[in-house]
Amino acid sequence: MASRLIMFVSLMLVLGLASTAAADGPGDGPPAVVTLGDSAISGEAGRWAGNTNGNPARTDALGPSAYWDAAGGEAIAGCHRSKAAQAHIGGGVLSANLACSGARTVTGGTAAGQNFKPGIDFYSDAQGRQGQALALQGYASTHNVRAVVLMIGANNYGFGAIVERCVLNWLTSPSLFKNYCSDDSDIVSRFTPARVAAETVNVRDAFTRVATAMSNAGYDATQYTILAQTYWSPIPRGAQIRYPESGWSRQFVGGCGVWNRDANWANDVVVPTFNSTIRNAATQSGLTNVKVLNMQTALNGRRLCEDTVGLLEEKGVASWTSPGAVDKTEWVAQIRTVSTIVGPYQLQESAHASYWGQLAMRNCLRQAYNGGTVKGGACVRVADGLNALHEPQMGLG
Repeated sequence: MASRLIMFVSLMLVLGLASTAAADGPGDGPPAVVTLGDSAISGEAGRWAGNTNGNPARTDALGPSAYWDAAGGEAIAGCHRSKAAQAHIGGGVLSANLACSGARTVTGGTAAGQNFKPGIDFYSDAQGRQGQALALQGYASTHNVRAVVLMIGANNYGFGAIVERCVLNWLTSPSLFKNYCSDDSDIVSRFTPARVAAETVNVRDAFTRVATAMSNAGYDATQYTILAQTYWSPIPRGAQIRYPESGWSRQFVGGCGVWNRDANWANDVVVPTFNSTIRNAATQSGLTNVKVLNMQTALNGRRLCEDTVGLLEEKGVASWTSPGAVDKTEWVAQIRTVSTIVGPYQLQESAHASYWGQLAMRNCLRQAYNGGTVKGGACVRVADGLNALHEPQMGLG
């Protein structure tokens, strides 16, 4: 009887060990997290901690190599995979940031002279360029990937063009005769039920290609989790913008030249549409290992031109390293125009979560990773100050 009991216990231990091993991916080594998508997750604007109209050095947290992800520069020009990007949660977890600023659900910019933008697909060419799904497949085949974070869809709707139109309409119409972007026909056409349905299918297919990439790399659905990450609101509603609609300070001081009604529309229509597209696409994919990481209100209270924060000079903050700077200054980069002509600012950084915003999302992603037992939730700011890792204090509810 004793020998049988020993044999039974030994068998259970063997089965237990086999079960633990099966939870790992096919690659050897420590667990890893991979991020896929566009500028909102690649780390665009991660160089800058707060905004100033003075010396750029006051907010330059990472310097001119902020977006270098290869020896001497960027692996793909313009992807802006920032060193501050949320992918790099640390704590013994490896990370691969495969996202690219400007990316859509499928690869673009493949013709000569165009800016290559890898989509969430299996694109491959003679130059060695790959879509993000194919790059994921290659990475996952040699690493133990536990979580894949996907944030995509805003550029399918034309996020950059929407921002440009809203600012242009503000600049070229007087406050007595406001020209709103939210009722321009080409902007409205981006948010019709038919367009939303079509883009939801496109994002759904992106989720499916992520799962295919992981399957091709040797994983089953129990060995990793897909986090469907939603977009954050970059500007507050009109009533919370600290500069008046009339005059020029809203854009030429604050870098947020939009009419109040358009700011409300951005919060009520644009961002929620981006996010419902992601959620519905994840559901339509039928994948059983998808969870939602909701970032929609993660930057609230620290957004561009919000009345709770200010430029460094407005708040009497000497530099981004000054005590309390994280709580007094903005976490979203200004919408810049002429100041991008000679640098160091770049036009594509406009209206993106900057250094503090990126670190806030990193904090929440670490909580979502949850030691390998990946979970979803809503990311929100819970307290002032920084944690032990020098990130904003965030919670995942």
